[in-house]
Amino acid sequence: MEYNLADLFESIVDAVPDREALVHLDHPGTGAETRLSYAELDRAANRLAHHLADRGVGPGDHVGLHLYNGVEYLQGVYACLKIRAVPVNVNYRYVEEELAYLYRDADLVALVFEAEFTERVAGALPQAPKLRHLVRVGTPPAGATEPRITPVPLARAVAAGSPDRGFGPRSADDRIVIYTGGTTGMPKGVVWRHEDIFFSGMGGGAPTGEPVGRPQELAERVAAGGEGLVFFPTPPLMHGTSTLTAFIAFHFGQKVVIHRKFAPEEVLRTIERERVTSVSLVGDAMLRPLVDALAGPLKGTDCSSLFSVSSSGAILSDTVRAQFSALVPNALLLNNFGSSESGFNGTATDDSGPAKGFRLNVNSRMAVVDPATQRPAEVGVAGRLALRGHVPLGYYNDPAKTAETFFEANGDRWVLLGDMATVGADGVVTVLGRGSQCINSGGEKIYPEEVEQALKAHPDVYDALVAGVPDDRWGNRVAAVVQLRADAAPLDLDALQAHCRTRLAGYKVPRQVVFTDRIQRSPSGKADYRWAKAVAAGERQA
Repeated sequence: MEYNLADLFESIVDAVPDREALVHLDHPGTGAETRLSYAELDRAANRLAHHLADRGVGPGDHVGLHLYNGVEYLQGVYACLKIRAVPVNVNYRYVEEELAYLYRDADLVALVFEAEFTERVAGALPQAPKLRHLVRVGTPPAGATEPRITPVPLARAVAAGSPDRGFGPRSADDRIVIYTGGTTGMPKGVVWRHEDIFFSGMGGGAPTGEPVGRPQELAERVAAGGEGLVFFPTPPLMHGTSTLTAFIAFHFGQKVVIHRKFAPEEVLRTIERERVTSVSLVGDAMLRPLVDALAGPLKGTDCSSLFSVSSSGAILSDTVRAQFSALVPNALLLNNFGSSESGFNGTATDDSGPAKGFRLNVNSRMAVVDPATQRPAEVGVAGRLALRGHVPLGYYNDPAKTAETFFEANGDRWVLLGDMATVGADGVVTVLGRGSQCINSGGEKIYPEEVEQALKAHPDVYDALVAGVPDDRWGNRVAAVVQLRADAAPLDLDALQAHCRTRLAGYKVPRQVVFTDRIQRSPSGKADYRWAKAVAAGERQA
């Protein structure tokens, strides 16, 4: 047995077959639900795996998962892993042209997709010559154009597939591909070996403790331990954060709860009903609606089971953190840091915030390096965050970007992340922001995340994104796109500037503001900076 994700899951199934593994609330609020034990989830994945194998899908073949959250998503992931195929996440917000790019770039040979997306799949399919097999979940809308390849209904596929295993040996070198969100450019497929993502993205079976020393130890720990932990990844499973959270929960032998889509009031009802212990989400875009519901229509909801709420992919602002802590004082709020290219890397310090910056306690494999020399940066000198050891193999179908991002030094393989940072004498890392989003205004470097934190500290600001727009004198100027709270008093640029000057150096204060009814973000809550830049520049309506 190796550090193979399918082998590890099957070992846990054999240790606790009757333990509840997955709860899917298909239509929150209606009472409809699906509950699967570890053995039932395993058999469901086996059935789909055999169907794919019977249709010629084999080791190394790429299979797209174009789905909302549901049993089918995790069933599809494990079905691929069992036959050594490569699961590939597909962003369900993509339109036809974007889907055609991803299907083609990822060299998909099969696709499991939601019936709602039938029209888009049909339009993109002719531009993906290698895609030869379709499995459809649900019933397509009336009048939808059917793809040129007839989809097999999932129910028929699994009914014909064997529930037993009967698969060949696997390897720690088997692959999994995570496509990035593409909010700052075209999405890229990050290629991971199973063993590497198990240790970097899933904590080696113990994200907050001692990683396992051998593959068999994972199931041994599960068999020796109890149950009672309930993990609730609220963002879409198509984003790596949620899928990795589900894997971590399964590696503990615990229960995972999922909703089809994020609905704040239903999230709170589920926390109370299922006695959820750990919620993962992405930034203020998800936590703030929970705060509003707890302070309003869902006041009094029992959240006493919660002991942790973690954010990854976007920073929780001090303001929203304080509001949530006042309502749910027993829950620990964590600003975690990680990426598709690095997995989990660290957690924000207690004093992290607008005053001192986004400060991280990072693991021993993280460093701040000078990207030009690939050597550690001096204390206080800005460089790029980098990770060594269990890192991805590179970007799929992009050797140039792989060579630019990955390097070897002193016998270790490293990945350069997009985040700029400094390291202090105490070893604490201060993240400045994404280098690609840095605004150069009159020679000064300004990171949007810092300005956004200051803006969201204003009691009337609900959400904000910051981007640089061309300026004849300074090269670029700081522009803010701001969504006010529904009950907010009128605000203007002068008022926001006065507020920001109490928290930021003068050159970081926004020089213009565009007010909008809604900030556009990905379904997981991540910032869409291309949209913000276009709105700030007047190229797109607010």
